[in-house]
Amino acid sequence: MRILQLITLSELGGAQSVVANLANQLSEIGYEVIVAAGEGDGKMWSMLRPEIEQVRCKHLRRALSPLNDFLTIIDFLKIYCKYKPDIIHLHSSKAGMLGRVAFPSGKVIYTVHGFDSIRLAYRKFLPIERFMQRACKAIVGVSRYDERHLREERITYNVSTVYNGIKKPHPLLVDPFARIVGYKAKVLCIARLSSPKRSDLFVEIARCLPEYAFIWIGNQHEVDGGLPGNVFFMGNLPNAGAYNQFVDLFILPSNYEGLPMVIIEAMSFGCPVVASDVGGISEIVVNGWNGYTVENNVRSFADKIKCILENRAVCERFSRNAKEQFEKKLTVEKMASAYIMIYRS
Repeated sequence: MRILQLITLSELGGAQSVVANLANQLSEIGYEVIVAAGEGDGKMWSMLRPEIEQVRCKHLRRALSPLNDFLTIIDFLKIYCKYKPDIIHLHSSKAGMLGRVAFPSGKVIYTVHGFDSIRLAYRKFLPIERFMQRACKAIVGVSRYDERHLREERITYNVSTVYNGIKKPHPLLVDPFARIVGYKAKVLCIARLSSPKRSDLFVEIARCLPEYAFIWIGNQHEVDGGLPGNVFFMGNLPNAGAYNQFVDLFILPSNYEGLPMVIIEAMSFGCPVVASDVGGISEIVVNGWNGYTVENNVRSFADKIKCILENRAVCERFSRNAKEQFEKKLTVEKMASAYIMIYRS
């Protein structure tokens, strides 16, 4: 079976990480895989196995542009004629929309990576999503939360859920945070400094808990001054998920999410998690078992962070349960197996 994975941006974000993990796993078990993507910094390409064909779609952009969108559809038709894929797996709303116009519906799977990004932020596009829902053989949400809200918005045609999965990041040999000393514990967040992530809330939480070091990986630009002394913005780092092995807790303050890959990476290393109660996060972060989901305010985050870090028995139990959750339902093998069933249906 020849499978085309297609996503709008080639930068390295959560959805791109899903594409790379899925493509690599499918290739590893014997499928022929092509990955196509549009604009971005191109960091996704470096995650792919060398035998995976890479296709740059130079006109594919996130922003609406009648000319570029038309040229992208032409590009998609050329890709289809050249590679003749058996399955076209579309990721993200823009690729999902244009791909459903260009490709035969019986071969198309469309994964929605966080439906709130459309349902809340871009409601004007919902009528188009409803109209286009039958232009593919299946629509997949990355959480039950997404599936439920798709159905509530009358997008019901062959809708199902497949949880994101990863291959555990390669461990690091040297502690990158060894110089961050004098704190009772280290708290990590991995995210871009852009909406919907709440770097402002992260800083205020750190200000409220000066006894802990708060480390942020993934900022794309200079951070304004005036930060508390216990906040460390580390910039973009390769293999960022592996840094979880050197911290005590992972947090993610955010306004909306699908099923964050960064939380799954943290769990793979046994990190307890405190995260905003948005999207599908509460389906994998279970309150009082492997972490907590909380409201987006300083006090809610601070209380649960202290609850975990000030009690060694709780922290150790949450750590074991985080690993168990990862191994039970969040591995790349489980994700790929679920998608293969949809491909073959």
